[in-house]
This record gives sequence, structure tokens and C-alpha cells, in this order.
Amino acid sequence: MSSLAAARADNFYYPPEWDPKKGGLNKFHGQHALRERARKIDQGILIIRFEMPFNIWCGGCESMIAKGVRFNAEKKQVGNYYSTKIWSFTMKSACCKHEIVIQTDPQNCEYVIISGARRKIEEYDAEDAETLVLPVDDDRSKLADPFKRLEHQEGDMKKKKEAEPVLVRLQRVSDARHSDDYALNKSLRARLRDQKKRVAEEEANSRKAGLGIRLLPSSAEDAAAASRVKFAGKFERNRKDKRGNDSSKLNFFWIIHFFCS
Repeated sequence: MSSLAAARADNFYYPPEWDPKKGGLNKFHGQHALRERARKIDQGILIIRFEMPFNIWCGGCESMIAKGVRFNAEKKQVGNYYSTKIWSFTMKSACCKHEIVIQTDPQNCEYVIISGARRKIEEYDAEDAETLVLPVDDDRSKLADPFKRLEHQEGDMKKKKEAEPVLVRLQRVSDARHSDDYALNKSLRARLRDQKKRVAEEEANSRKAGLGIRLLPSSAEDAAAASRVKFAGKFERNRKDKRGNDSSKLNFFWIIHFFCS
């Protein structure tokens, strides 16, 4: 197999001057396997893609950086919690190039902002989020105890009576909405046909106007906003001057015509 065919086979090319006794290809070329990501590897720093674990406020411009935004961050070890390493991530915000430092907290299984930003406080309870409260381990152990169940039986029955009307209403609404599948399907298909027709008309109007985007239908608010638009004074002044020049030319024409006749 030729050297070119071998390079295609395993995606590596070994030049004739390469000696396997002196190491691999990266050592032969004087570079790291991670290329630019390892340019500070001698300082114990590796360049990685870091994803923001929660919403934060930038310390430089007070802009909010949302959870899930990714950065090129410098990762390095700054300590240990027993046998678990503590990692530090240094990055720059895209909004103002402000440096942000975040570290891992193995003790609390959390990320901690060291400098350059502050965490956005977001506290919700089950009532605000409209979710169910899951029982913790202590509550589960109490439910397994017959005496504890008997103790809280009256309170549970009271909660059931309070929630029963709401559940009945929800069941009635669900039955009313989904009892006739044919009518629901017919209504949905009619709405989709109307939507496709409206989109086709909007695209045709945009093509007539020579626009590459689809315009929204006109509304009374748009008409009111357009009526409040005033052009610059220079345009109005030029229009009046042009009218004056046209009228003076017309008067001069009639004077010449009068004397010539």
C-alpha cells in the first residue's frame, strides 16, 4: 500500500524521516494532541467549552447571562475536597469581555461564583410552580407506619374533599373538549387551511412589493403610528422651493407670451 493510500486508510501520514523510537507524531511535530486547547498546558490550564449552570448577572455591565450559554473557559485545578478535585473555570463574558471565575463545590454538589458576576436568585415553591410536592424520605417512612397513617387520616380526608370539586371540574372540561374526536379534527383542519391561505396571501403581497420577507397583516395601531410620522423639514422646504420655482417659470412664460402676442 502506498503512503497516500495508508494516510487515507487510518487518517495519519507518517513522513519518511519519522522514527517510531522517538515517539508519536505529535512529539515529532512538536505539538500537543489537543492543539490550541493545550497552549497553556504547561501552567496546568486546559481550554474547554463551559456551559453556564444557572442564570447570572455580569459584574461588568449588569447584563443577564442565561443558563446554558457556552464559553471558552480556562480549566485548572485549584484544590481538593478529600480525594475530589476542585476545578476553576475562567472565562470572559460576550457582552463586555469581563472576566468571570466559577469553581466547583464538591461538598455541596454545586458551582460557586468566585468573581466577576453574581448569581440570579430564583426561588419558587410548589404553589408558584403549580407542581406536586413529592414526599421526602421521612414522610415515606411515616406512611409505612400504621399509627402515623391513622393519625393523619382525618387531615388526608379533608384535603381529598377540598380537591375533589376541582378534579371533577377538570374531568368535565376534559370530557367536553375530547368527547367528539371527529369535530375536533374537523375544526383543527379548517383552522390549518385558513392559516395556509392567509400565509399564501401574505407571501403574494410581499412578492408584489418586492420584499423578501412576509409582512404581517395591517392593523389600526400600525395606521395610527404611520400617521404620526413626520418627514424632515429639509424635505418640506425643498418641496416648497420647487413649487415656487415652477410657479415663477409659469408666470414668466405667460408674460413672454403676452408681449409676443
